[in-house]
Amino acid sequence: MKNLNRKKILFVTRPLSPPWDEASKNFAYSLAKNISQSEINIMTDQKDSSFSSDLIFPHKVYTASENSRFDFWQKVCAIFFQFKIRNKFDIHHYFFTPTILNSFLIKNFLKNPKTKTIQTIATLREDLWSDKDIRKILFANIIIVYSAFAKNKLNNLGFENVFQIYPGIDLQEYKQISFQETQKNLLTDFSNESEVSKNFTKMHSKENDFVINFTGEYTRLGAIDLIIDSFIDIAKKNPSIKLSLAVRIKNEKDALKKRLIKKKLKKNNLLNQVSFFDNGRYKMKNVYNLCDISLFPVNNMQGKFDIPLAVVEAMACQKPVIISDLPILAELTNGKNSVIVKKDNQKELTDAILDLYTHPEKKRLIGWEARKFVEEKFNIKKIAQEYEKIYATL
Repeated sequence: MKNLNRKKILFVTRPLSPPWDEASKNFAYSLAKNISQSEINIMTDQKDSSFSSDLIFPHKVYTASENSRFDFWQKVCAIFFQFKIRNKFDIHHYFFTPTILNSFLIKNFLKNPKTKTIQTIATLREDLWSDKDIRKILFANIIIVYSAFAKNKLNNLGFENVFQIYPGIDLQEYKQISFQETQKNLLTDFSNESEVSKNFTKMHSKENDFVINFTGEYTRLGAIDLIIDSFIDIAKKNPSIKLSLAVRIKNEKDALKKRLIKKKLKKNNLLNQVSFFDNGRYKMKNVYNLCDISLFPVNNMQGKFDIPLAVVEAMACQKPVIISDLPILAELTNGKNSVIVKKDNQKELTDAILDLYTHPEKKRLIGWEARKFVEEKFNIKKIAQEYEKIYATL
């Protein structure tokens, strides 16, 4: 029997469909599947996603949700739909990064005075927004941020309706699995790409290989050159050490950077010790489990979420993570669950990698602490309950 007291909530997101390689939609997808007390309406037709809950109601809004294409016409479709149904839901929950333009449209044309609103803000983008801009783009009845860093910033700006809730992940999806199962899974992911499959099999056929993973950006964050240079220094002396680059190519600048990196690796006779996971057809849990450690030694967080899921997901798979000492990343460390290095310091990064390579028991203990940390703070089931409490107040 239908519960008439359930809130009807519209999730305003990009298309919730594969590939699952974009943090904002990944989180919205996981959250929707774990809500049990409210009706969640999504703007993606069910046949294009994998929802099965009887509390999730799909709407065919996006004209082509396949591969999460989110071009100009997709945005137009989303705006038209929100205008058409602006008085049909109790709550509109926005997951996308706000701008002055889309916030203006929502406040003046798409928002019904009787409909409550929530904005989940993954990052305040202080590199782009002034304090004046932030006051313009944050309009919701309740604002939810990922980090205490962002909450303190908004409180200092005079916002009182701010809650801090970490982004959750599915701990049944992201967990440690065996080397053999990981191999099998990845070969299935690449079953229709013989060249990639052969390269993968050649590179990662030995269980005693030591594989380093980087999931980040080619042209942003300022980490890729540091990682490549450090890897070159290490791998020349240790041929069993290999590198996995699970880095998406978003534009021509990224594509150019990848070509330059491959050229540099080839010059140093190391190209056959590096794999590139950048077509979006793999599941990240398999990439993390393929590796021994994961790196996130970024110089800045411009354009990245305050709580990067690339770090959290690797931790959930019980992998030690080496991160830089940026203040915004401090919430991810507790002194036992990770290794911290100074940003833009190749020697510290190299030493940290070699330390974990030569001390497998230390590597194991850090990975164990990482998993424990994620279970305590990032379990999607607990996070969903926190959101349900907020929905109930509106």
